[in-house]
Parts: sequence; structure tokens; C-alpha cells
Amino acid sequence: MSKLYPFRAMRPNLKSFLLATVAALVAGAHSSAAVAQQAAGDLVDEVVVTGFRKSLGDARRIKKDSVIQKDVIVAEDMAKFPDLNLAESLQRLPGVQINREAGEGRRISLRGLGPDFARVQLNGMEVLGNVDSAQDSRGQRSRDRAFDFNIFASELFSRVEVEKTFQAAQHEGGMAGTVGLFTGKPFDYAPGSKGAVSIKIGSNEYTEDTQPRVAALISHNWDNRFGALFSVAYSKRKTTEQGRNTYNYSQPSATTLKSLVAKGLDISKLSAAQQAKFLSGDLYLADGNRTSSWNAKMERLGVTAALQWQPTDDLLLTLDALHGEFKTHRNEVHLATRPLSSTGSVAFDTAPGGVWPAVFQKGSVINALAWDNSNYVTKTDVTGTTFGSEHRRSLNENNFNQLVLTGKWDASDRLSVDGHVGYEKSTYKTPYDDKLYMRAKGNLIANYGADGRSAAFDYSGWDPTNPANYAMDSFYYRGFDNSSELREGTLNLHYELSDTLTLRAGAAYHRFAQDGIDLFYDDNVNGTRSKARGTSVADITSVFTNSFGSWLIGDYAKAFKKYNEYHRFGPNTDGTGGALQDIENVYETTEETISEYVQMDWDSELLGKRFRGNIGLRGYQTDTHSTGWIQGDSYAYLGTTDVEGRYSGVLPALNTVLELTPDVLVRFSATKNLNRPGLGSMAAEGSAFQNSDSGEITASRGNPNLKPYKDTTLDLAVEYYFGEVGLLSASVFQKKITNYIGSQTLENIPFSQTGVPFATIPGATANTIVSEFSMPINVEGSNKLTGLELAAQTQFSFLPAPFNNIGAVANYTYVDAEEALTGVSKTSYNATLYYETSQWGVRGSLSHRARWYSGISDSVMSASTRGFEAGTYIDAAAFFNIADGLQLTLDAVNLTNQKDTQFWGQNRYLYNQNQSGATYMVGLSYKF
Repeated sequence: MSKLYPFRAMRPNLKSFLLATVAALVAGAHSSAAVAQQAAGDLVDEVVVTGFRKSLGDARRIKKDSVIQKDVIVAEDMAKFPDLNLAESLQRLPGVQINREAGEGRRISLRGLGPDFARVQLNGMEVLGNVDSAQDSRGQRSRDRAFDFNIFASELFSRVEVEKTFQAAQHEGGMAGTVGLFTGKPFDYAPGSKGAVSIKIGSNEYTEDTQPRVAALISHNWDNRFGALFSVAYSKRKTTEQGRNTYNYSQPSATTLKSLVAKGLDISKLSAAQQAKFLSGDLYLADGNRTSSWNAKMERLGVTAALQWQPTDDLLLTLDALHGEFKTHRNEVHLATRPLSSTGSVAFDTAPGGVWPAVFQKGSVINALAWDNSNYVTKTDVTGTTFGSEHRRSLNENNFNQLVLTGKWDASDRLSVDGHVGYEKSTYKTPYDDKLYMRAKGNLIANYGADGRSAAFDYSGWDPTNPANYAMDSFYYRGFDNSSELREGTLNLHYELSDTLTLRAGAAYHRFAQDGIDLFYDDNVNGTRSKARGTSVADITSVFTNSFGSWLIGDYAKAFKKYNEYHRFGPNTDGTGGALQDIENVYETTEETISEYVQMDWDSELLGKRFRGNIGLRGYQTDTHSTGWIQGDSYAYLGTTDVEGRYSGVLPALNTVLELTPDVLVRFSATKNLNRPGLGSMAAEGSAFQNSDSGEITASRGNPNLKPYKDTTLDLAVEYYFGEVGLLSASVFQKKITNYIGSQTLENIPFSQTGVPFATIPGATANTIVSEFSMPINVEGSNKLTGLELAAQTQFSFLPAPFNNIGAVANYTYVDAEEALTGVSKTSYNATLYYETSQWGVRGSLSHRARWYSGISDSVMSASTRGFEAGTYIDAAAFFNIADGLQLTLDAVNLTNQKDTQFWGQNRYLYNQNQSGATYMVGLSYKF
């Protein structure tokens, strides 16, 4: 059995223990209810609200006082954010949707726009941080403007704010909205020492490992003159996502299929009508079918420090530092139908020439075939199928460091000045990303179901764990290195012109830089491939097992030893150090912006009602610069391109709040904002090729001269506040988006107009004609997005005890967007039901997101159309106060083990379908 995730038959059942803990908490309800009723009968001067209900009340207060449209999440207590992950907390807010990585929230979509359109700030400074995905369909190794929320532990944060409308005093960008993350500060607490420690132990139903999660915070406040706060959070866990999937598709021609039959493909078991259909060339077939498991060992460390100094009553200085590490050791294994690219000496041969699905090979027998009305094959039963066993291992290291100095000076009764200077760096390194391939032949029944979106694979008729059925193929080595760096400074002035008017003005400097390089190492060093290919695998394998079955995978240590590979890597055997086969995607991009704004805030009356708001203008000037490699055949380096760009503009913004009563608010906003182009589109890297026969030249590159997306947004909201936490709100919004980015292909233009150095092609000059040149451009026209958000929360305090401790939070979002917009779910909703006393509490949460597309094509069968089916996740949490300051907690994530299903094509055929299992955690926290 594989050492990756061996099932431990003798391990105590942690899930049963945790569920028993829930039962014990619920069993305490009777005595707790009696205590609550007795307390209700006593006369008290003040009721102290704590826990989840307190966090709802604090968040509601911030939302109500804000001039812009804002939703807030506040930590229940020190180092006690209400969810295990920031993204999972954010999905509880109206208009926020998330995607997941190994069952944990990773990225957010806000108001119908994808992760690239939501700007994230950490302690007031913009933050960019990307981690890694096991699947390229979820943005594997993507370096973009999106923020991956799983890079930080939630315990490090005291508050998260989602600003949905724009004001001139904000930094431009993030036209979906701005998410503000805030770590704790010593002046958040009363003078003296405060501290908290939290220890949790959990497990996942698939991995059955022990998952520790530790957080600690210590703070001391010297009479609000000087304060220091330090926090640390560490977690370690195994994850697995297991499922079935297909890759690519093709439509083999009738000529190709008839040639295959002539060379030995047996279709005699099909009916005459089925044979005719098969040979017609009308059918679309998946190129491959895979049973997969993406397994990882993850370690996350976060450390924060905050120093506050108030030397005088009118001056406050705050220094924030944050260090984050996210390390993933990944072992990814697949058993896939996969043809060989050439015959070689391997024991299994493919039919020569042409392109066709892997299951249809020379010598294969098709026992059964089924297809749907669009001619997509939904079921195959084939013997003699060629399989590939792929074992991929990688190490991904993400590091994030930020240092921010913030100051606020009340220069007089009317004038105040504030601002910050900061620096941050985010690095993503993959020292090794290796693959070990083996080949086999066996039987496969692949059934995608009547809907084409549910998979069942059957490998009966052969033994996938028998080494005699396999032959070695090859090794494959590569590494990746990316980094982002940000320098930022802001200065803001506030001057009270009168009791009702405040003039605000300021300026900001923002310099962002990113670089990247991909390294591919030769898998034929010292004849490795020629020595290995086709040889026995009996002494280099282990058996991998998950809930979908067992099969043979390559063992790296044994294979390296057998094929004398250790000398390539030295003592670390980490997949690096060999001869480079090629270097790809080499670029460096910088973006430098100076911006300034002026804004008038007012708080007055309109028709006898309190009327507050702001109106302002923000100007910006951005210079871009990118250099990148131009590469040719076999990724050979041909030269470097160097491109500069510049854009500027002015963004107006109006935000108003009319208080019809102290508890009924009407908000209206009319704003313009922007979103800077995707980093991949801006990178100047590219390629140039010359056809050896025709002499024609083709070239491509990125475009640093792209202009930003722009939007005009109208937002109208009505909010009703009642009780301690009660809130009813409804808002409608519309965004008109321009400057979308597409691709342009120009024909027969001189080299001098491409921005690609003509020296990349031998003998070319500035006037040499390039037959085809493509690059990203801004597309004319606009797209509209209209949305509705409904939210409600309440404490049912009007009910008789003990039912007055019940509360609920719910929201619903509907977005109607034009087809060109991706990342949009038409509907999403969230609901949380909780019961909370001063001694114990439980809550359950449901989150639903409707189907959404990550890519769209006009062609019905194009794999460029892809997306995710709807999903519903259910989580739960409970606590019991054992003693003063000591609390027992229980968390359950993904209780129903929701399937994550990805599709391709307009008919939504199966692409990926996997599950990550439910996770349970029990913990103790102590506050002192």
C-alpha cells in the first residue's frame, strides 16, 4: 500500500469522538436553559453580550456608521475569528462567492466579478499573495491580481471589511470592491496585559491524519501611551481530493478511424449501426479518462507584530509587521488512458500517426459505445486500452512579508493628517515539480452518466496492481520561481470647514513589480529515458489506494536508485541541478502609479432628515514597463523584448446616506472605478517562429500598454436596523464595464510594428514582413452587470426562554450579466442558524453557489468553454465555556462532503469531479 495515505485500521475514530462531544454540548442545554431563565428573572444593571452575537452587533454598528456600502466581519474575541478560513467567513456576506482548494476556501468573487477584480488590503496597504493549486483548471501556479485567502490563518485577524462602493479617498482599483484585512492592535484592548491561546486537533475523513492548529496572542497596553502585540498561528494538515476526470477531446476523421480499423482496432462487437456511426467521423471523444488523487501535506505559519506609540494626545504611530509561510508537499497520482507519443522500446505500441482518444489503440477491442444527441461519446467499454500511471511530486513554498508604518496627527481642532508607508514582498517557489510515468495495458469501462456530468470508471478484467502489466516510461523534471514586490506611501489631510463639512485631500505612490521564470530539466540526461523506457517496474513501485480503487505508482527513491539518477541532484534529490532542457515564461513587469484626490464629506440635514455623504475626484497616472524573453522552436531563447506603456484618468465618486429614521437608511452611490489589466496579459514575454518550408514568420507577445478596465456603477440600498443585532437590507446595483481585454491578430505587418526584436529571426530586418502577429488588446464596447442583494439577521429575543437565544443570519444574491463576463453565478445564498447562551452555543451554516463559467467560447464543443457546477457546503461550530476564560470548541467543515464538479463545452460535459472529505476539529482556548 502507498505510503502517501495509508489507512490506519487501529486509529481511534476521531470523528466519532467529536460527534460525541457535540452530543455532550447539546445535553447541557437543559441545565444551561435553567440558568438562563434564572438570570433573566434577576435585576441587573447591564447585560454583557459576548460570542458570535457580539460579533454580529459590532459588525452591524460599523456598517450602519459607514458612508459607503460596506459589510463587516468582526472576531468574536482575541484570536477567535468566526471561521477557520477568511474566505469561508467572507462567503457569509451578501454578494461574496468563493472557490475552494482541497476543501478550504481560496479565492473570492465579489458582486459577480472574478477574483482579479477584488482588491485586497492588509492594514491599509494593498496586498498581493498567490499560492498553488493542484489543478491547472483552478489556476495552477497562476500569478495574477487575485488574492489567495488560504495563505493566512484566520486567527491572525480581528476584522475584515468588504467595501462595495468606491469613494475618492480610496485607492483606485478593484472595481468589484475592496476587502480590508486588519490584524489586532494593542490599543484595541484596555490598559494592561491581555492574552489568548488556542489549540485545536482535527482530522479529515479521507486522510485520517492528526491536524494540529495552534494560535497565541499576547498584548500589553501601557496606559494608551505605548503598546505591543504579538501573535502567531501554526497549522499542519494532510489533504486529499479524489475523483474522476477527462481531459481534452477530439473528433477523429472518418479516414483516421478507418485506418485504425485496418491496422487492428476491433469493432466487430458493435452493431452494424454503431459501427457505421463510429466510422462516420461525427463522434466527439474524450482523449483520456483518469482516476485521480491530489494529495498534499500543508504547513502554514503566520506571525504578526504591532507596536503603537502615542507620545502626545494628538499623535499616534503604529508599526505593523506580518510574516506568512505556506508550504505544500504534493503527491499527485493518476491512472489514465494515455497513448504513447512514439513507439520506442516500450512493451506497448500505439497505432502510428494521427490524433485519437487514448482508449482506441492498435489491438484494442471496443465492446460497447454510447453517445448523446450532440455526438459526444458518454460511455466506452474497451479492452487493450493503453494506460499511463503518473506520479507527480512537487514542493511549493510561499512566503509573504509586510511592514507598514501608519501615523495619525491631530494638528488642530479642525486639521488632522494621516498616512502610511509600507513595503511587502511575496515569493512563490517550486524547487521541484517532477513526474514519473509508467505504461500499462488493460480494460476500461468509462461511463459519464446520462447527464454527461457524473463519472464511473471500471477497471475489471485486469489487475492494475500487478507490476507485470506495466512498463517504465520516463522521468520529467521542472521548477518555477515567481516574486512580487510592492512599495507604497500615502498622505491624507482632513480639514473641518464647519460642523457639517469636511474637506479631504491626499496623494499616494504605488510601485508594483513582478517577475517569473519556469525551468524545465532534461529527462534524457545520460540516456535515462532510453535506459528506463520499456523496462520492468517490479522493483520501483508501490500500490496506491483510495476510495475509488488501487493501482500501481512509481516510487521515486527506488526508481532513482535503479536508473542511477541520484547523481543528478546531489544529496537532496529534489529534481533540480540537471541540464536545463529549456527555460520558459521569463519576464519582469513593473507598474508605477501616482494618484491624488480631493473629497468633500458632509453630515447635515435634508428635509429635516439626517443626510450624510461624500463627493470627490481621484486622478491617477500609471507607467508600465515589461521585459520578457522571446522564444522560438523548442523554446530556444531568441532575444528580449522591452515595452513601455502609460495611462491616466480621473474617477468621480458620489456616496450618500439619507436617514429616514435613526433606524431606516437609504444609500445611493454613483461612481467610476478601474481595474488594472491582468498580469499575464501585460508581461512582454512572447515567441517568434519561421516556417522552414514557406519562410513565413509568426510572432506574439504580451502588451504592457494595455489600458485598465473601467466601470460606471450605480448602487441603491435600503437598510432597517432593529434590536441588538437585527438588520434587513436590500440593494440593487448596476455596473457598465468597458475596456475589456481580448486578443488581436494582425496579418502581414513589418517586424518594426510588433515590438518583437527582428534579430530573433536570422536575416530579418525591421521591414521584414510578419505574416501573423498576435497580442492582447482592449476591446471596444461595454458589458453590463446588474445585481440584487438581500440580507437579514436577527436574534429571536421576543420568543420565550430558552428559545430567545436562537438567532439567524441569511442573505441572497442575484446577478444578471452578459455572456462575455466569466466567474459569475446567477444566484448564491447563505444561511446561519445559531443558539447561544453565556455558557454554550452551537451554529450551523449553509452556503450555496449556482453554476458559473471560467471561460466561454462560441463553439458548442470547444473546451475553452468551461466552468463549475452548483455546490452547497454545510459547516458547523459549537463552544462550551468550561471555566472563566477557558472554552471548549468544535468545528466541522464540509459536513456533506460536497462534490466539486467542473465541466467543459456548452453542453457541460464532465471535466473534473472530486471530493475532499469532511474535516472535524476539537479545541481548547484560554483567554487571560
